[in-house]
Amino acid sequence: MAEDLQIITSASKLEQYESIIPQIAALIDGEDDLIANLANISAALKEQFNWFWVGFYMVKNDQLILGPFQGPVACTRIGKGKGVCGIAWEQGETLIVPDVDQFPGHIACSSLSKSEIVVPLIINDNIIGVLDVDSAYINQFDETDAKYLADIINLISLA
Repeated sequence: MAEDLQIITSASKLEQYESIIPQIAALIDGEDDLIANLANISAALKEQFNWFWVGFYMVKNDQLILGPFQGPVACTRIGKGKGVCGIAWEQGETLIVPDVDQFPGHIACSSLSKSEIVVPLIINDNIIGVLDVDSAYINQFDETDAKYLADIINLISLA
């Protein structure tokens, strides 16, 4: 298991993902505890990209319940179809929100969050949670993030 990350900040977004993904794979290699892996993934992404908030919400009793995360305190429960996370869960699709203030029904866990991306966590064809990433900047996320965050999610299903 790798315990130190090599963080590169003076590189393109693509280069940063290409650097961090093998490190995340090494972090979770051989570890079968889902919570431990989600915690380390949250920490690695937060450290590499310095996003405002990075974490997971897990499906439990028809709600999303706060899981491992990095950042300020967050909403604890989100209903299916509610907010960006609940809609991504309901639709089973990644959602990119350039400006959360323009998203109907956005749940403001923090007024400092300005843009967001949510990627469903699918294992054995079941959505078991979502990866939620918030930025303090408008228009932070794009299809590059969607692709590489999905690749990271796929690492979880292989662990």
